[in-house]
Amino acid sequence: MLTSEQPLMIRDVHAQDRPRERLVNQGATSLSNQELIAILLRTGTKQESVLHLSNQVLLHFEHLHHLKDATIEEMTSIKGIGQAKAVQLLAAIELGRRLSSKQTDTKYTIRSPKDAASYLMADMTSLKQEHFVVLFLNIKNQVMHKQTVFVGSLNASIVHPREIFREAVRRSAASIVCAHNHPSGNPAPSPEDIAVTKRLVEAGSIVGIELLDHIIIGDHQFISLNEKGYM
Repeated sequence: MLTSEQPLMIRDVHAQDRPRERLVNQGATSLSNQELIAILLRTGTKQESVLHLSNQVLLHFEHLHHLKDATIEEMTSIKGIGQAKAVQLLAAIELGRRLSSKQTDTKYTIRSPKDAASYLMADMTSLKQEHFVVLFLNIKNQVMHKQTVFVGSLNASIVHPREIFREAVRRSAASIVCAHNHPSGNPAPSPEDIAVTKRLVEAGSIVGIELLDHIIIGDHQFISLNEKGYM
């Protein structure tokens, strides 16, 4: 219910309960999404506290991971967010994206379906269209290369084993892991998903490059078709 009372400002919050002080004393993991955004924004407006403003950002994007695709125009459309604050938030989002991408000089090793899902989750969980991605692994199960094979609804006529395994041979891959996302957020496999997987398993056995798994990524969750017994 709206009231005529003045909004609570950050100066009205007890010092030890303010986001910055809590981060220093308790660590960043103890802070809520609202508090972390408040730290990035630094200040509120004359009418709204920085905590209220950060809450407006979260309400605007509905889900935290939607911030990943935010534009400066979307940010500045929120009352109280000017260009300077929008730039601060977008810079932090991009830094987080780069940190989570795992694209480092050290090769990432796939030891389990969870490893593969973790490697791909940040980039694929909030995509608006289906993306079919292949990880090409060396004999130590280290990722040598990641490639998006196609974008669009998954069906057997679009996913050509010859294109995937031609690239695998070119890169001297010992094995591959395939993955695609479900924009609906539900990673449950469809009949097409299962059919494509079986087709790739068969093609891999012919050329001698094993398909280790087919991962389906939903809304921060995944399913391994290998674990489900479809391979």
